Amino acid sequence: MAREPRERREREERDSEFTDKLVHINRVAKVVKGGRRFGFAALVVVGDEKGRVGFGHGKAREVPEAIRKATEAAKRGLIRVPLREGRTLHHDVAGRHGAGKVYLRAAPPGTGIIAGGPMRAVFEVMGVTNVLAKCFGSTNPYNVVRATLNGLQAMNTPAEIAARRGKTVEEITG
Repeated sequence: MAREPRERREREERDSEFTDKLVHINRVAKVVKGGRRFGFAALVVVGDEKGRVGFGHGKAREVPEAIRKATEAAKRGLIRVPLREGRTLHHDVAGRHGAGKVYLRAAPPGTGIIAGGPMRAVFEVMGVTNVLAKCFGSTNPYNVVRATLNGLQAMNTPAEIAARRGKTVEEITG
C-alpha cells in the first residue's frame, strides 16, 4: 500500500479542525428537448468553533458534489472574529448586504443562540454560544449569511479601539 503524499495528509489534518453546516440547497431546472435537467446550488458555512468562520456557494448536477464545492469555497474565504470570553460578541453591531439587514447583540451567559436559521448556522460553527440576532428586510439565506459576516467583520475588540484612540483598555471599558 502506497503512502499518501505529505501535503494531502497535512491538508486533511487542517480540514478536520473545521465544522461545516449546510444552510440551504436550491434546485434549479433547465428545460431541454428531452425534458428537464436539474442542477443544485448549495450554501455552506464553515468554522473552527474558535472564532473563524466562512461561507461558500457551490453548484453542480448532484447534491453531494454541490456541497463539496461549497465547503471548499468556504474554507478558502475564512475570516477571524474576536469573541469576548470565547462565547459572545464584544459589542452590538449591524450588518448589511443588499436588501438584507441583520442586527447582532452580545448576550449574557445562559442566553443561548437566539437567531434565525442562516444566522444560527453561522454562530454555531463560529463557536458563539450567547447571542441575540434579528434579520430585517430580505430573508434570502445568501443575503442573510453575507450580512451576518459583514457585521462580524466590523467587530472590534476593546484593545483595538483603545489603541486607535491612544488610551488604555481600562479608560475605554470604564
